[in-house]
Amino acid sequence: MVHIIADTTSSLTLEMAKQLGVDFFPQIINFGDESFRDDTELDTATFLAKLKAAPTLPKTAAPPPALYTPLFQKLSETGESGIVICPSAEVSGTVRSATVAAQEFPNADIRVIDTHTISTGLGSIVRQAVKWAAEGLSTDELVARVENLSSRERVYFMVDTLEHLYKGGRIGGAQMLFGSILQVKPILTIKNGRIEPVESQRTKRRALDRMKEIIEAECPRNSEAHVTIMHGDNVDEAAIYANELKQALGVGEVPLYLLPSAILVHAGPKVLGVSFFVAE
Repeated sequence: MVHIIADTTSSLTLEMAKQLGVDFFPQIINFGDESFRDDTELDTATFLAKLKAAPTLPKTAAPPPALYTPLFQKLSETGESGIVICPSAEVSGTVRSATVAAQEFPNADIRVIDTHTISTGLGSIVRQAVKWAAEGLSTDELVARVENLSSRERVYFMVDTLEHLYKGGRIGGAQMLFGSILQVKPILTIKNGRIEPVESQRTKRRALDRMKEIIEAECPRNSEAHVTIMHGDNVDEAAIYANELKQALGVGEVPLYLLPSAILVHAGPKVLGVSFFVAE
Protein backbone atom coordinates (compact mmCIF):
# COMPACT_ATOMS: atom_id res chain seq x y z
CA MET A 1 0.00 0.00 0.00
CA VAL A 2 1.20 3.51 -0.83
CA HIS A 3 0.35 6.25 1.68
CA ILE A 4 -0.30 9.72 0.28
CA ILE A 5 0.95 12.42 2.65
CA ALA A 6 0.02 16.10 2.37
CA ASP A 7 -0.35 19.26 4.44
CA THR A 8 -2.62 22.26 4.79
CA THR A 9 -0.92 24.29 2.03
CA SER A 10 -2.86 22.02 -0.36
CA SER A 11 -5.98 24.02 0.64
CA LEU A 12 -7.63 20.76 1.66
CA THR A 13 -9.38 20.88 5.02
CA LEU A 14 -8.82 18.33 7.73
CA GLU A 15 -12.23 16.85 6.94
CA MET A 16 -11.40 16.54 3.22
CA ALA A 17 -8.11 14.85 4.06
CA LYS A 18 -9.89 12.34 6.31
CA GLN A 19 -12.40 11.53 3.56
CA LEU A 20 -9.55 10.99 1.09
CA GLY A 21 -7.60 8.85 3.56
CA VAL A 22 -4.61 11.20 3.34
CA ASP A 23 -2.03 11.48 6.12
CA PHE A 24 -2.29 15.20 6.83
CA PHE A 25 0.02 17.68 8.54
CA PRO A 26 -0.31 21.31 9.63
CA GLN A 27 1.70 24.41 9.01
CA ILE A 28 2.52 26.46 12.10
CA ILE A 29 1.35 30.07 12.55
CA ASN A 30 3.28 32.25 15.01
CA PHE A 31 1.66 35.37 16.44
CA GLY A 32 4.45 36.74 18.60
CA ASP A 33 5.13 34.11 21.28
CA GLU A 34 1.95 32.17 20.48
CA SER A 35 2.09 29.23 18.06
CA PHE A 36 -0.89 27.53 16.44
CA ARG A 37 -1.37 24.49 14.20
CA ASP A 38 -3.50 25.56 11.25
CA ASP A 39 -5.38 22.27 11.03
CA THR A 40 -6.90 21.97 14.51
CA GLU A 41 -6.02 25.12 16.45
CA LEU A 42 -6.59 28.00 14.05
CA ASP A 43 -9.23 28.06 11.33
CA THR A 44 -9.21 30.74 8.64
CA ALA A 45 -11.96 32.88 10.20
CA THR A 46 -10.18 33.00 13.56
CA PHE A 47 -6.87 33.68 11.84
CA LEU A 48 -8.28 36.64 9.89
CA ALA A 49 -9.70 38.16 13.08
CA LYS A 50 -6.33 37.80 14.80
CA LEU A 51 -4.54 39.19 11.73
CA LYS A 52 -6.61 42.38 11.78
CA ALA A 53 -5.82 42.90 15.47
CA ALA A 54 -2.12 41.97 15.28
CA PRO A 55 0.40 44.86 15.45
CA THR A 56 2.83 42.94 13.21
CA LEU A 57 2.48 40.31 10.51
CA PRO A 58 2.57 36.76 11.92
CA LYS A 59 5.16 34.26 10.74
CA THR A 60 4.75 30.74 9.41
CA ALA A 61 6.78 27.57 9.82
CA ALA A 62 6.68 24.20 8.13
CA PRO A 63 5.61 21.16 10.13
CA PRO A 64 8.69 20.23 12.20
CA PRO A 65 10.37 16.92 11.31
CA ALA A 66 9.21 15.43 14.61
CA LEU A 67 5.59 15.59 13.46
CA TYR A 68 6.39 13.20 10.60
CA THR A 69 8.34 10.77 12.79
CA PRO A 70 5.46 8.58 14.09
CA LEU A 71 4.10 8.02 10.57
CA PHE A 72 7.53 7.36 9.08
CA GLN A 73 8.29 4.97 11.94
CA LYS A 74 5.10 3.06 11.12
CA LEU A 75 5.99 2.91 7.41
CA SER A 76 9.43 1.61 8.32
CA GLU A 77 7.92 -1.13 10.46
CA THR A 78 5.19 -2.22 8.03
CA GLY A 79 7.24 -1.96 4.84
CA GLU A 80 4.60 0.26 3.21
CA SER A 81 5.57 3.20 1.00
CA GLY A 82 4.87 6.88 1.54
CA ILE A 83 4.77 9.78 -0.92
CA VAL A 84 4.95 13.24 0.65
CA ILE A 85 3.43 15.72 -1.81
CA CYS A 86 4.88 19.09 -0.80
CA PRO A 87 4.43 22.75 -1.69
CA SER A 88 7.24 24.51 -3.52
CA ALA A 89 10.51 24.58 -1.60
CA GLU A 90 10.89 28.19 -2.78
CA VAL A 91 7.98 29.32 -0.58
CA SER A 92 7.81 26.68 2.16
CA GLY A 93 10.18 24.65 4.34
CA THR A 94 7.95 21.57 4.12
CA VAL A 95 10.19 19.74 1.64
CA ARG A 96 13.16 20.19 3.97
CA SER A 97 11.23 19.10 7.08
CA ALA A 98 9.89 15.96 5.45
CA THR A 99 13.30 15.14 3.98
CA VAL A 100 15.04 15.53 7.36
CA ALA A 101 12.43 13.27 8.98
CA ALA A 102 12.72 10.64 6.22
CA GLN A 103 16.51 10.48 6.62
CA GLU A 104 15.98 9.01 10.08
CA PHE A 105 14.43 5.92 8.44
CA PRO A 106 16.83 4.90 5.65
CA ASN A 107 15.18 1.50 5.25
CA ALA A 108 11.72 2.96 4.63
CA ASP A 109 10.46 3.77 1.12
CA ILE A 110 9.52 7.42 1.62
CA ARG A 111 9.53 9.77 -1.38
CA VAL A 112 9.41 13.53 -0.87
CA ILE A 113 8.18 15.44 -3.94
CA ASP A 114 8.54 19.17 -4.52
CA THR A 115 5.55 20.03 -6.72
CA HIS A 116 6.85 23.59 -7.33
CA THR A 117 3.37 24.93 -6.60
CA ILE A 118 1.01 25.55 -3.69
CA SER A 119 -2.69 25.82 -2.80
CA THR A 120 -5.54 24.38 -4.90
CA GLY A 121 -3.27 23.05 -7.65
CA LEU A 122 -1.38 21.16 -4.97
CA GLY A 123 -4.71 19.92 -3.61
CA SER A 124 -5.74 18.66 -7.05
CA ILE A 125 -2.42 16.80 -7.35
CA VAL A 126 -3.06 15.16 -3.96
CA ARG A 127 -6.56 14.11 -5.03
CA GLN A 128 -5.24 12.54 -8.22
CA ALA A 129 -2.48 10.74 -6.31
CA VAL A 130 -5.09 9.22 -3.98
CA LYS A 131 -7.08 8.05 -7.01
CA TRP A 132 -4.02 6.48 -8.62
CA ALA A 133 -2.94 4.81 -5.38
CA ALA A 134 -6.42 3.25 -5.08
CA GLU A 135 -5.99 1.89 -8.62
CA GLY A 136 -2.94 -0.01 -7.43
CA LEU A 137 -0.15 1.91 -9.14
CA SER A 138 3.35 1.24 -7.83
CA THR A 139 5.28 3.86 -5.90
CA ASP A 140 7.52 4.55 -8.90
CA GLU A 141 4.52 4.96 -11.19
CA LEU A 142 2.83 7.28 -8.71
CA VAL A 143 5.91 9.46 -8.34
CA ALA A 144 6.25 9.74 -12.13
CA ARG A 145 2.59 10.71 -12.54
CA VAL A 146 2.70 13.26 -9.69
CA GLU A 147 5.80 14.87 -11.16
CA ASN A 148 4.24 14.96 -14.62
CA LEU A 149 1.03 16.52 -13.31
CA SER A 150 3.01 19.04 -11.27
CA SER A 151 4.86 20.16 -14.40
CA ARG A 152 1.53 20.88 -16.12
CA GLU A 153 -0.05 22.91 -13.32
CA ARG A 154 -0.70 26.58 -13.95
CA VAL A 155 -1.83 29.18 -11.44
CA TYR A 156 -2.70 32.84 -11.86
CA PHE A 157 -3.72 35.05 -8.98
CA MET A 158 -4.18 38.58 -7.73
CA VAL A 159 -3.57 39.99 -4.28
CA ASP A 160 -5.15 43.06 -2.76
CA THR A 161 -1.70 44.34 -1.80
CA LEU A 162 1.87 43.10 -2.29
CA GLU A 163 2.70 44.12 1.29
CA HIS A 164 2.10 40.66 2.79
CA LEU A 165 4.22 38.88 0.17
CA TYR A 166 6.98 41.45 0.63
CA LYS A 167 7.06 41.36 4.43
CA GLY A 168 6.82 37.57 4.48
CA GLY A 169 9.75 37.17 2.11
CA ARG A 170 7.70 35.27 -0.48
CA ILE A 171 7.52 37.95 -3.16
CA GLY A 172 10.03 36.30 -5.54
CA GLY A 173 10.35 37.97 -8.93
CA ALA A 174 7.39 40.23 -8.15
CA GLN A 175 9.82 42.26 -6.00
CA MET A 176 10.19 44.69 -8.90
CA LEU A 177 6.53 45.69 -8.55
CA PHE A 178 6.70 46.65 -4.88
CA GLY A 179 6.62 50.38 -4.42
CA SER A 180 5.23 51.02 -7.89
CA ILE A 181 2.10 53.06 -8.57
CA LEU A 182 -0.49 52.06 -5.99
CA GLN A 183 -3.31 51.82 -8.53
CA VAL A 184 -1.55 49.11 -10.55
CA LYS A 185 -3.05 45.64 -10.07
CA PRO A 186 -0.54 42.91 -10.94
CA ILE A 187 -1.43 39.43 -12.17
CA LEU A 188 0.95 36.95 -10.56
CA THR A 189 1.89 33.34 -11.24
CA ILE A 190 4.14 30.66 -9.82
CA LYS A 191 7.00 29.73 -12.15
CA ASN A 192 9.70 27.25 -11.19
CA GLY A 193 8.29 27.38 -7.68
CA ARG A 194 8.68 31.17 -7.34
CA ILE A 195 6.10 33.94 -7.41
CA GLU A 196 6.57 35.92 -10.61
CA PRO A 197 4.68 38.81 -12.23
CA VAL A 198 2.77 38.23 -15.46
CA GLU A 199 1.53 41.73 -16.24
CA SER A 200 -0.26 44.63 -14.58
CA GLN A 201 -3.50 46.49 -15.23
CA ARG A 202 -4.72 49.85 -13.98
CA THR A 203 -7.85 48.55 -12.25
CA LYS A 204 -8.87 45.36 -10.51
CA ARG A 205 -11.70 44.73 -12.97
CA ARG A 206 -9.34 45.01 -15.93
CA ALA A 207 -6.89 42.70 -14.20
CA LEU A 208 -9.61 40.10 -13.55
CA ASP A 209 -10.76 40.30 -17.16
CA ARG A 210 -7.20 39.98 -18.44
CA MET A 211 -6.51 37.04 -16.12
CA LYS A 212 -9.59 35.33 -17.56
CA GLU A 213 -8.28 35.91 -21.09
CA ILE A 214 -4.95 34.29 -20.17
CA ILE A 215 -6.74 31.31 -18.63
CA GLU A 216 -9.03 30.93 -21.65
CA ALA A 217 -5.98 30.82 -23.93
CA GLU A 218 -4.21 28.09 -21.91
CA CYS A 219 -6.83 25.99 -20.15
CA PRO A 220 -8.22 22.82 -21.80
CA ARG A 221 -12.00 22.62 -22.16
CA ASN A 222 -12.48 19.36 -20.26
CA SER A 223 -12.61 17.88 -16.78
CA GLU A 224 -8.94 16.89 -16.96
CA ALA A 225 -8.06 20.56 -16.49
CA HIS A 226 -9.33 20.40 -12.87
CA VAL A 227 -10.07 24.13 -12.75
CA THR A 228 -10.28 25.46 -9.18
CA ILE A 229 -10.61 28.88 -7.59
CA MET A 230 -8.82 29.96 -4.41
CA HIS A 231 -9.81 32.96 -2.30
CA GLY A 232 -9.33 34.69 1.03
CA ASP A 233 -12.45 35.97 2.77
CA ASN A 234 -14.02 37.15 -0.51
CA VAL A 235 -16.28 34.20 -1.34
CA ASP A 236 -18.92 36.29 -3.16
CA GLU A 237 -16.33 37.72 -5.56
CA ALA A 238 -14.87 34.24 -6.04
CA ALA A 239 -18.31 32.75 -6.81
CA ILE A 240 -19.00 35.41 -9.45
CA TYR A 241 -15.60 34.78 -11.04
CA ALA A 242 -16.22 31.03 -11.00
CA ASN A 243 -19.45 31.52 -12.96
CA GLU A 244 -17.62 33.72 -15.48
CA LEU A 245 -14.99 31.01 -15.96
CA LYS A 246 -17.60 28.26 -16.31
CA GLN A 247 -19.23 30.16 -19.15
CA ALA A 248 -15.92 31.08 -20.78
CA LEU A 249 -14.46 27.56 -20.59
CA GLY A 250 -17.66 25.56 -21.01
CA VAL A 251 -16.96 23.43 -17.93
CA GLY A 252 -19.61 22.19 -15.52
CA GLU A 253 -17.92 22.84 -12.21
CA VAL A 254 -15.33 25.23 -10.82
CA PRO A 255 -15.01 24.50 -7.07
CA LEU A 256 -14.10 27.24 -4.61
CA TYR A 257 -11.48 26.75 -1.90
CA LEU A 258 -10.96 29.01 1.09
CA LEU A 259 -7.22 29.45 1.50
CA PRO A 260 -5.61 28.23 4.72
CA SER A 261 -4.01 30.55 7.25
CA ALA A 262 -0.44 29.66 6.24
CA ILE A 263 -1.06 31.01 2.72
CA LEU A 264 -3.12 34.04 3.76
CA VAL A 265 -0.26 35.21 6.00
CA HIS A 266 1.67 35.88 2.81
CA ALA A 267 -1.03 36.51 0.21
CA GLY A 268 -3.24 38.60 2.47
CA PRO A 269 -7.06 38.76 2.57
CA LYS A 270 -8.97 39.29 -0.68
CA VAL A 271 -6.57 37.18 -2.74
CA LEU A 272 -8.24 35.55 -5.74
CA GLY A 273 -6.64 32.94 -7.96
CA VAL A 274 -7.25 30.14 -10.44
CA SER A 275 -5.40 26.84 -10.87
CA PHE A 276 -5.65 24.34 -13.72
CA PHE A 277 -3.61 21.77 -15.67
CA VAL A 278 -2.58 22.13 -19.29
CA ALA A 279 -2.71 19.13 -21.60
CA GLU A 280 0.35 16.96 -22.14
